Amino acid sequence: MRPRGRFQRCCAWCVALWLIVGLCPVARAGIDDLYRAQTVVTGQGEDNRRAGFALCLEDVLIKVSGAFQLKEDERLAPLKLRAGEYVTSFDYHDQMSGKPKRDEQGTRDRPYDLTVSFDRGKIDDLLRSFDIKPWLAPRPLVAAVVAMSSGSRTYLVTSDDRQSDLQRDALRAAASKRGLTMLLPASQAGSIALGRAELPPATLAATMPGAEATLLGRLTWDDAELGWVAQWQLDAAGAQHHWEFRGVTFDEAFRRGLGGVAQILSHNGAP
Repeated sequence: MRPRGRFQRCCAWCVALWLIVGLCPVARAGIDDLYRAQTVVTGQGEDNRRAGFALCLEDVLIKVSGAFQLKEDERLAPLKLRAGEYVTSFDYHDQMSGKPKRDEQGTRDRPYDLTVSFDRGKIDDLLRSFDIKPWLAPRPLVAAVVAMSSGSRTYLVTSDDRQSDLQRDALRAAASKRGLTMLLPASQAGSIALGRAELPPATLAATMPGAEATLLGRLTWDDAELGWVAQWQLDAAGAQHHWEFRGVTFDEAFRRGLGGVAQILSHNGAP
């Protein structure tokens, strides 16, 4: 899908604001990070651990390859049942560490971050069995300008503005989940006017130090669909790509958006 008009106009003011606010870089992920995934489980029992291993296996296969089309691929079902065979190590972090238990809360109900590391050779072999290559080349640094609109209110997801705290965390989590590293705009102190200057895409290269690809996004709340309409544009390697999702949470919009970026950059097709 190739949205135009309103989306391009909103992208223009996003870019104009970018020129004002500057960038905030994040450290790039290493190769070992690609073979590691994290999910949330309730308790450290074997059943929860097996379920966590299964989810992390799918995430790692997508992260290592960039092939977002593997998400919920039926060919993964039998592999998930024995996901433990591909695990080299795992660790738990209690999300409520240091907090007292509530009267109604048992130990098994406490949420844990389960971090799982997988065997590189085995993961690479699984991908090759699907005729998919591991994406191990240095990954482009992605500059992301994402606008959120709800009613008359519009704001950017920035690196330091408290009003976008939830969206910033979700966007970074989505990027990390797909093995991508982003640059986010940093807002200036005080009020910033949202301009509408038309800037050609070629101007972006000179305004984003270190960025090798540019992601422009617009999420608009739709009361009728009780969800966000997410429009995405990726400029990379001299090509422009557009895609859209409707009626989703902003977390899911970010996950699908960054999944699409990985799929394009890894040459695994369009979102």
